[in-house]
Amino acid sequence: MSRATSPSTEKPYSLVRVCRVWRWQRSTIYWQRRSKGGPASDRVRPGPQGPGSDADLVTHIKAILAKSPFHGEGYRKVWARLRYAGIRTSKRRVLRLLRENQLLAPPRRGSSPGPKAHDGTIITTEVNKMWGTDMTATFIAADGQVAIFFAVDHCSLECVGIHAAKPVTRFEALEPLRQGVREYFGGFGPQAADGLTLRHDHGSQYMSHDFQEEIAFLGISSSPAFVRAPEGNGCAERFVRILKENLLWVRDFATVEELRQALLLFQRTDNEQWIIQRHGYKTPAQVRQEQLQVMPLAA
Repeated sequence: MSRATSPSTEKPYSLVRVCRVWRWQRSTIYWQRRSKGGPASDRVRPGPQGPGSDADLVTHIKAILAKSPFHGEGYRKVWARLRYAGIRTSKRRVLRLLRENQLLAPPRRGSSPGPKAHDGTIITTEVNKMWGTDMTATFIAADGQVAIFFAVDHCSLECVGIHAAKPVTRFEALEPLRQGVREYFGGFGPQAADGLTLRHDHGSQYMSHDFQEEIAFLGISSSPAFVRAPEGNGCAERFVRILKENLLWVRDFATVEELRQALLLFQRTDNEQWIIQRHGYKTPAQVRQEQLQVMPLAA
């Protein structure tokens, strides 16, 4: 149409006018013209293609995925692990190869979120400033449903304590905090964790008198999330997903004690090998170590 001549002006119609009248995007026209040049597999992105062929890079990607102790890592973390292995390429290329070879983890489908009750951020810039705690559950053939309590640091996403028990009580919910206070604050006593804030939901275990009294004894400030707003406790919720996808959904347990030992091993693996994008693809243990090295110099 843009090559036709107007009978009144005897001039060809411009592509801009044709697209405006037909309400088309010019980018669509240009894309269709370019696609006639050959099949999509024969066309490549202009510019340098990076080291190695696509086939070689796919082989390295599969090795990275097979070696990783985690399931469902996205293309950004695959790209970061390739860099750790000395293979430098672009994120877009890694994403394309993962998609073409059906190596991407299937996304979860969820309902469209409504207005946010929680606004702002719960991420801290320093470790041991805010911890998040929550619980999940798994099923053991010999004992039935077993509760899993844990606590994570909001800065480094480090699991500071984890515990499994058959009774779902406030005393069992306190165990991960006791582990974390002993490990990261040097002992368990009055005001031992002074300055720490604890984010939790409105579960009966966390709102109970005994739970609140013990965290107050340790010097921990209680910070309950908004009701029916899980994003307010998002760091703990994210850890639940990691725990389920990499342990609870892929392995069976015979006893509660076997589950406890597996959780402790997973805690160590997560802290030492899980990499976090916002920290420059460092592990939680690396983030804590770097901050603890800087704090004495600043003092």
